[in-house]
Amino acid sequence: MDILIYILNKLKADYTDVFFEEKITNQLQMEENKIQRCSCLYDRGLGVRLIIDRIILYAYTNDLSKKGIDELVSTIKNYKGVRNSINLKKVNPINQFSIKSNPQNLPNSEKIKFVKRANDISWLQSKKIRQVKVFYSDITQNIKIANSEGYLTEEQRIYTLFLVHVTASENNIIQTGYEVVGGLKGMELFEKNSPEEIALIATNRAITMLKARRVKGGRMPVVISSEAGGTMIHEAVGHGLEADLVQEGISVYSEKIGEKVASELITVIDDATLSNMRGSYVFDDEGIPSQKTVLIEKGVLVNYLYDRYTSMKEGKTSTGNGRRQSYEHYPIPRMSNTYIAPGEHSPEAIIRSVDKGLFVKKMGGGQVNTVNGEFVFEVQEGYMIEKGSIGEPVRGALLIGTGQKILMSIDMVGNDLGFSIGTCGKNAQAVPVTDGMPTVRIPEIVVGGEA
Repeated sequence: MDILIYILNKLKADYTDVFFEEKITNQLQMEENKIQRCSCLYDRGLGVRLIIDRIILYAYTNDLSKKGIDELVSTIKNYKGVRNSINLKKVNPINQFSIKSNPQNLPNSEKIKFVKRANDISWLQSKKIRQVKVFYSDITQNIKIANSEGYLTEEQRIYTLFLVHVTASENNIIQTGYEVVGGLKGMELFEKNSPEEIALIATNRAITMLKARRVKGGRMPVVISSEAGGTMIHEAVGHGLEADLVQEGISVYSEKIGEKVASELITVIDDATLSNMRGSYVFDDEGIPSQKTVLIEKGVLVNYLYDRYTSMKEGKTSTGNGRRQSYEHYPIPRMSNTYIAPGEHSPEAIIRSVDKGLFVKKMGGGQVNTVNGEFVFEVQEGYMIEKGSIGEPVRGALLIGTGQKILMSIDMVGNDLGFSIGTCGKNAQAVPVTDGMPTVRIPEIVVGGEA
């Protein structure tokens, strides 16, 4: 705390904050039936941000000696004078998350057993399996944030992640399947899904897609399952609601507060307070308490995602979405746990309503243009719907459309809700996120495939 006060008292600006971070990262990777990586990385440092006349100045260092700190201050110091003495007041968290089993207390030899269990069960499933990759990581991040308003926040975040990626081939056809679980939690991550169960999902997905025929492209109804994950809502909608993109005029949602941008069945929420989700936190990376923000309410755009800087530009209050990858980066508006709220239809009723169309069980990657909302998403696992029932598997499907048009067209929203996790990249920064949606019906969308 002494270092943080020292820095704040050396600098003067419209707003100043200091972000201190200490991080331990453990990683294991198994491939070709061997542990290929076993690493433990330690990093510690701090970053200082000044906002002066709406201009951001930022500098960071991992040299926390007095000489290193003075050099940092000298690098970023402006010449408006020296700030009066600041007394910091610790902010108590509104939301807290408990970790049942701290991974730091478990030796690597035990973690390796989890990885091997997943690897071994995958190889046993079929002679068609060609490659199995298993990745495990846990991160312990200790953070302190102090600012020129006199507030100090402290938080420990523990993230655990487990991923299985399987490649299968037959008759010159190669297909992959992956499954990933993780969150703001410790080894209790495996209470709901064992390593074997995670591996079997990935393995069966790869094998199933081997026998799938190529989908015939065209316009058709599409049902996206809650199991598919919220990739579409994250990429096609969420990024366009981040205030920096909005203010730069490179979002399709710029200057549309109060306008209808989706079906009245659609409510989009970003909520960093959800219990132990991968995108959850007690405070954001500017020291703002985590909160729930409704972005689209019954089809109407009601808010954007703000950090301190973008909220200051508009005279608004931060929504607690200022996030950064590490002390080497200054915060920018980012999603946390973003999802479409559940509706009233059962998933079964939604599927029965489609005579012929595509059922998306698992989404893959994709590309989005935030300026106009156009997107292309891969379908990792898909099936044809025939006369209201899920039929044969298909591969090679792409969903092609525009985020706002698709949101406007959704006419059935399920009463279920599923989440997927990821690491979101933006401005060369990566942060952990969770995305979710219920089962939804899109009455017509372009499905890319064979002619």
